[in-house]
Amino acid sequence: MHFTSEHQALRRTARQFVESEINPYILEWEKEGQFPIHEVFKKMGNLGLLGICKPEENGGLGLDISYNLVVAEEFGRAIAGGVAMAMGVQTDMATPALARFGSQELRNMFLSPAIAGDYVGAIAVSETHAGSDVAAIKTTARKNGDNYIINGSKMWITNGSQADFFCLLANTSDDKPHKNKSLIVVPSKTQGISFSEPLHKLGMHTTNTAQIFFDEVRVPQDYLIGEEGAGFTIQMMQFQEERLWICANALGALDICLEQTIEYTRERTTFGKPIINNQYVHFRFAELATEIEALRALTYQAAELHSEGKDVTKLASMAKLKAGRLLREVTDSCLQYWGGNGFMWDNIASQLYRDTRISSIAGGTDEIMLGIIAKTMDMLPNKSR
Repeated sequence: MHFTSEHQALRRTARQFVESEINPYILEWEKEGQFPIHEVFKKMGNLGLLGICKPEENGGLGLDISYNLVVAEEFGRAIAGGVAMAMGVQTDMATPALARFGSQELRNMFLSPAIAGDYVGAIAVSETHAGSDVAAIKTTARKNGDNYIINGSKMWITNGSQADFFCLLANTSDDKPHKNKSLIVVPSKTQGISFSEPLHKLGMHTTNTAQIFFDEVRVPQDYLIGEEGAGFTIQMMQFQEERLWICANALGALDICLEQTIEYTRERTTFGKPIINNQYVHFRFAELATEIEALRALTYQAAELHSEGKDVTKLASMAKLKAGRLLREVTDSCLQYWGGNGFMWDNIASQLYRDTRISSIAGGTDEIMLGIIAKTMDMLPNKSR
């Protein structure tokens, strides 16, 4: 992929933001269990980082996905993954469908302030019994006059109780599971919405994650995104961009984890020589660096094809599978070379070991990715036979 001067300018802006506005505060935010999301997002909005691929008429930059992935990669260099994850939810999960299929009025009401950093968005799809199996959701939105009445609950919602609005997937009819779902914008302060206590997670402690309950929540039918019944299809389309964002963000995390581990093994001596001078160690680093570059090539090949309007379902699924597994391999390997220090809570390898484990689950599990890849390779049984 050819990177323009505009790509490089965005990369510098994002890296400087991470180094000055995120990394110095990570330990404090980790202890608090969340970060000041409205304050931080407003700063991002002022720099144009929340609407890179969004329409210019709503305050976005109107650029293609490659520019967005450059920023995602740089945010992966944060020494904890929670802030980047919250940002990814805002830019690549809660707002793409709104930008692509929302009415002008709906975009003006919710997308424009999200791009400016005035509103925080969240994607409300998963439920306790329905994560990767999106078709199994039970939350309903029934028509009543000019409104929808929403009942149900959503689980593992990043930005949770800090969000100003949700992009919610609900069943709006009794049709087949792939044809009865619709995406609806739901303001978080609407009567009938309540939240669990923040969920206590393995990692990503800087993000607020909660279960959300909807009890006779009334919103105008005008808050529908696209056509009624098209929600499942729209959500599946959106997954491709979400998965590429996860891959690009993973690259930044992989880079910084490996870089800092190499630096540590240069300085740390055992038995009279630096750890890195052991052939096994520097060979292992060379191997991991090669794997990271292979993921980078795959991710940006998919991004280039996506920018050309081509279907990248197969490549995006392969990259997402590889990213999740490589994050586990690299962080585990690097943690080992830090020795006892690697087992400490505030070590970068242990931090990323905890935070990035979600990458093999969120946005579609490894097993879902394998199923998609197998389907695109025409290897699944033909039920008509």
